[in-house]
Amino acid sequence: MSNHTPIGLENGSTPVTALTHSGNFHVDETMGYVILHYALAPQGDLRARVLEEKSADRLTFIRTRNPDVIKSADIVFDVGGLYDPPHGRYDHHMKDKPLREDGTPYSAAGLLWKDYGRAAIRNILNTPVDDAAVDLIWQSLDKSLILPIDQDDNGVVKMGKLSLADIVSACSPPWDTAELYGKQEARARESLGFANAATAVASHLINVVDRIRASLKATDRVIAAYESAEDKRILVMETGMPTEKVIFERDLPVVYVVSPAGPEQWNVKAVPPVRGDFGQRVSLPEAWGGLERDKLAAVSGVSDAVFAHPARFICGATSREGAIRMAQLALQIAGA
Repeated sequence: MSNHTPIGLENGSTPVTALTHSGNFHVDETMGYVILHYALAPQGDLRARVLEEKSADRLTFIRTRNPDVIKSADIVFDVGGLYDPPHGRYDHHMKDKPLREDGTPYSAAGLLWKDYGRAAIRNILNTPVDDAAVDLIWQSLDKSLILPIDQDDNGVVKMGKLSLADIVSACSPPWDTAELYGKQEARARESLGFANAATAVASHLINVVDRIRASLKATDRVIAAYESAEDKRILVMETGMPTEKVIFERDLPVVYVVSPAGPEQWNVKAVPPVRGDFGQRVSLPEAWGGLERDKLAAVSGVSDAVFAHPARFICGATSREGAIRMAQLALQIAGA
């Protein structure tokens, strides 16, 4: 949390000019621009600003290395040689780089996330959330998305192929664009590439913010369902939602999760021994594997049984009661 009020967050109407360098671009400054967009002017046109088209909002965005223009901008990031947040300077290329508590160097995106991330989250979310939830979302994204960008941009750990960094890099025009089309067209294609990259990064940021919000909501529901469960090995959820994260983070002894899979089906899914693994703490009965409907009903004794996967990690019935009964029988057969 900042000890100062970041430029542009004092009120919602003062015009702000944000600037980063021109030329080759990376996920660092692309994410930085997207963060400022959502923090300061989320109703504006993300692409139009980059392409220097008319954008009727408070935020002006410039990509240049001109020292005079850099000096006059309100917020400068990933260029300029200064880290001075109260004065809107967010570079990280100096000898004395700004560092995280664990010693990881910040990227410009990480520095902007510190000051503007929470405001961006509030503007991205359509559902009102309290400050505590915003902080949890900020922390989760800082660890899962922003820190990897810091590491990648500073040469600590590469994000790798098909990562957000790779997607941004793929938006850059090829090295011979000026040779083929001339300098003016190359500059236009570079701006278009940045606009495309910013659009991709913005879509990703919106999606992950909302998914983390939903994950926090799921956590409360999973814990409530577990606390009310008669058999703590069977977790019954009245709505489909992710449960594995909570089960492993809270070390819950859940073996099967029962939840609706549509208007006329409830599934029983086995919890793996390790989060994300393909195995099961307790596999479904061997005799059920690969059977469907009448054959499965005859073997299991559950009249509305629908299916049991051959790998024995999931099965289902048409009713809530039938699915719970399948989970109970599976535990009995396994002697668990």
